[in-house]
Amino acid sequence: MFSDNNIAIQVNNLHKTYKLYDKPKDRLKEALGIGRKKKRYKEHAALKGIDLTIYKGETIGIIGTNGSGKSTILKIITGVLNPTSGDVFVDGRISALLELGAGFNMEYNGIENVYLNGTMMGFSQKEIDERLPAILEFADIGEYVNQPVKTYSSGMFVRLAFAVAINIDPEILIVDEALSVGDVFFQAKCYRKFEEFKEMGKTIVFVSHDLSSISKYCDRVVLLNQGEKLGEGSPKEMIDAYKQVLVGQEIHTPEGAENDDSINPHLLEYGTKAAVIYDQYLEDEKGNRVNAIIKGSKCTMHMFVEINRDITAPIFAFSIKNIKGVEITGTNTMFEKTFLESVKKGEKKHITFTQMIDLNGGEYLISLGVTGYEDEDFTVYHRLYDVMNMTVISDKNPIGYYDMNSEIKVEDA
Repeated sequence: MFSDNNIAIQVNNLHKTYKLYDKPKDRLKEALGIGRKKKRYKEHAALKGIDLTIYKGETIGIIGTNGSGKSTILKIITGVLNPTSGDVFVDGRISALLELGAGFNMEYNGIENVYLNGTMMGFSQKEIDERLPAILEFADIGEYVNQPVKTYSSGMFVRLAFAVAINIDPEILIVDEALSVGDVFFQAKCYRKFEEFKEMGKTIVFVSHDLSSISKYCDRVVLLNQGEKLGEGSPKEMIDAYKQVLVGQEIHTPEGAENDDSINPHLLEYGTKAAVIYDQYLEDEKGNRVNAIIKGSKCTMHMFVEINRDITAPIFAFSIKNIKGVEITGTNTMFEKTFLESVKKGEKKHITFTQMIDLNGGEYLISLGVTGYEDEDFTVYHRLYDVMNMTVISDKNPIGYYDMNSEIKVEDA
């Protein structure tokens, strides 16, 4: 099965099942063997019998919605996780850029972490010494390399992590969405490195929501959905199939919103609670409840509010920011002049914000709010910051945050 010298990675009938406990003490009781007859957990199948062969010199993209198993399969290939069952074969030295911070000691400075990672990869101090100038040049974070990495911005962190990953002479490079943290210039620098790696015959496995990069750099693409492999083929074929999955996928009902992966369990909320946002969900143009939207399509944000006392002209608000915290856009009922009425205690309101999504592909955070003016003083009744995420799927990402949909002509002068 594994005799082909051209195979870099082979995965056969790979399963990964997680035990989900309602309470931390249930996990402890099972670990201690207390009450063995009672099942204290639910099982979640993250991967369901995946078969995958990656050949040396290929650049493979893995795409799919959040929770489809993309990161799980990469962690198993790199040895971070053990499979529940199945076989994994790897032929070649792997360098992986997975979750931000993986493999780094936050108390060490940048240079100490370079040596830590190099040692973990099996390099001697002399070998790391030889590679250090190239690593520092590529990272280009200046004197911060002498500071503890816990003081780094996410951008500086990913610069150093990627610089280490590509300069330890890997035969297989695995990247999981990490480049979305760096600035646009550093991303361009990294993609040029991808091109160099491809020319050198290195194997690259690449997970990203940036379909334009998947289309440009990948020789072959694997589509996962809810732990299953739906298909593999050319980038165009699999991106088209991915879009079909998105428009046909129902994620959750409003009553089940608290169990949805798109809802932030650590959201920031505050306000007088004179009005309370008690539910919310995102809907695509076909009426499916989703957390992923195809760029260029309409979506509707639904917000449900209960009024706890009489309020004069409440303002219902909706905004979108990127994962760096930059406010991208937003609106409210006062700006749009759509609701200027008073409300009574006990009423419930269902507010919808419908818009065309021309944001570039990537991850975004949605915030909601109910505010108003009382005796000319601005008052927050309830505000939910970063309450849920929205993934925008795109195969064309121009510069910046959104697409101007420019019409370009080139003609003879």
